[in-house]
Amino acid sequence: MANLTDCPSIDEFRNQVYSTVYSIITVFGLMGNGFALYVLLRTYRQTSAFHIYMLNLGVSDLLCVSTLPLRVLYYINKGQWNLGDFLCRLSSYALYVNLYCSVFFMMAMSFTRFLAIVFPVQNLRLATEKKAWIVCVCIWIFICMTSSPFLLSGQHTDPLTNKTKCFEPPEKPGSLDKLIMLNYFSLVVGFIIPFLVILLCYAGILRTLLRNTSGANKQRYTRNKAIRLIIVVMLAFLISFMPYHIQRTLHLHFKSRKSATCEEVNYMQKSVVITLCLAAANSCFDPMLYFFSGENFRHRLSTFRRASGNAILPHKGRHPLQSSPPAEDSELQSCNGSNTHG
Repeated sequence: MANLTDCPSIDEFRNQVYSTVYSIITVFGLMGNGFALYVLLRTYRQTSAFHIYMLNLGVSDLLCVSTLPLRVLYYINKGQWNLGDFLCRLSSYALYVNLYCSVFFMMAMSFTRFLAIVFPVQNLRLATEKKAWIVCVCIWIFICMTSSPFLLSGQHTDPLTNKTKCFEPPEKPGSLDKLIMLNYFSLVVGFIIPFLVILLCYAGILRTLLRNTSGANKQRYTRNKAIRLIIVVMLAFLISFMPYHIQRTLHLHFKSRKSATCEEVNYMQKSVVITLCLAAANSCFDPMLYFFSGENFRHRLSTFRRASGNAILPHKGRHPLQSSPPAEDSELQSCNGSNTHG
């Protein structure tokens, strides 16, 4: 295999891409998730299982983007870490906790939508707020525990450059085999299984929506919009998570090869940079998922605006944030109701 010290360094490419992309993700992630959480919390009286998963997804994203400025400083300083061992471990840990929490919360949201459309009667019993909170707590505990190996790798001194490094674990005997084992565990448990569950859920949703082709114009509109929603969610999932997991697996096996050219080494190293940026960008994609997850979030936003606009006026009757049930709920009922109206 080509000696890395003999190959051209990609440090300049890496520093520029990471510092630029992470800065953009930080700005849009903080704005998007901060605003989404503000709306979700202000309209909490309209809570549902789906709302609870969105809320936890937003918290996960916000915690992640809050640590990205530490990475930006690291790459602006050309790979010199000056913030101590604790913050090094914490920022590494936060990125992967968010990555897999996002995958699992998306899986839970997809399964909840599947129950609401395909099994609306059972959904009333299974998709309760209490059970959604239990699922969220289990997801947080499971992901935080299984991501704990990322807390084991902190700052260290690079013997070649004498720089204090972070996010770049030192090469140790046997470390590659451990990384490959951890990779396959996270690949199967953290990506393949949730992805298959999401595919099955959306296949069931599509089957139900396409089968119920009769009905009023509103029902047909709801079905078409749900199909478009599935496409948007799947594209976001595939763009953010799939390239990263595929490339990470290929890269780890590439590192175990006996021979490789410098061009191949540089190509694999640059692909690590690109796909990790895509994975981190899920914090920016998620606010778009809130908006495209049906009329629910847009309904919350409209009631939030009405409540803000009428805040100075005396309000009679119901609380402004309890004006009507979430629009998504009424749409699902319309989609699953009898055809007596059609």
